[in-house]
Amino acid sequence: MTATLSDRRATKRLSKQLSFNPGRPAWKEPASPLYGTIKAIIIGGISLSIVIPLLLVISTSLADDEQLIAAGGFVLWPTHPSFAAYQAIFSGEFMIRALGVSAFITAVGTFLALFITITMAYATSRPVMLGRPVLMLVLFTLLFAPGLIPMFLMVKQLGLLNTVWSLILPGTFAAFNFVVMRSFFMNIPTELIEAARIDGASDFMILRKVVLPLSKAVIAVVGLFYAVGFWNAFFNAMIYINDQTLYPVQLVLRNYVVQGGSMAEAIGVTSTPPPQSMQMAIVVVALLPILIVYPFLQKHFTKGVITGAIKG
Repeated sequence: MTATLSDRRATKRLSKQLSFNPGRPAWKEPASPLYGTIKAIIIGGISLSIVIPLLLVISTSLADDEQLIAAGGFVLWPTHPSFAAYQAIFSGEFMIRALGVSAFITAVGTFLALFITITMAYATSRPVMLGRPVLMLVLFTLLFAPGLIPMFLMVKQLGLLNTVWSLILPGTFAAFNFVVMRSFFMNIPTELIEAARIDGASDFMILRKVVLPLSKAVIAVVGLFYAVGFWNAFFNAMIYINDQTLYPVQLVLRNYVVQGGSMAEAIGVTSTPPPQSMQMAIVVVALLPILIVYPFLQKHFTKGVITGAIKG
């Protein structure tokens, strides 16, 4: 009894000396001031490296010619903000049509890509006869991507040149997204699926009623990957599209940066705002939809990026 009391007192004294609560995990203990300061400096630096370029783009799009010349081309804070660049790019129908093309490509492409990826991932995550050969074929495409010339010849043979489908169909499946979603489906308890199958549910009903409600996080992450990819793509349009009425907004931005004044005439710009303001205004227009959509998916995205990292 005396030894037990002595051990308890020694443990209590040691805990007080180390300022450590044995009832809490070590990672829940309050951080030291030095550690908190270093962490705040690192996070603040990363935040500034993101916010300052974005502020620079927006400010330059609102600056006038005199301030741009005085600042050497880029402005951090406009003294006399002007929306002349935005009025110029939206004065004609070209930019509005480009935004519509990009929105159509992103919406339809993301829907088709999610449908194909979800169905294939669910099928190969179950013990079926053809699951392993299909998985091997998908992994082969992940290791050995097709070249530019074979892709162009295939799109040409399918009659997709100079159509919006040439910007959608080649990107409706990504092997990496398939692997991520298949890994998530394989972690779903088999007891749930077996119980639904005993109740007479078909595979499509199990996928719709059981699997998809449990997979909102990974679907949001993969869907965001696909949507950003479709929205930002311009290289396929540069290769497959000749009709300017089918240009997506990213190709308009690329051509304006490369061609300058000739592209300004092509998109119907009647006024002459500074070229830097025009470029930055198109960048803001191209970034705005993603910035609007992302906050609504942030909760699922944060949960989905750690999919498979924690077991149990």
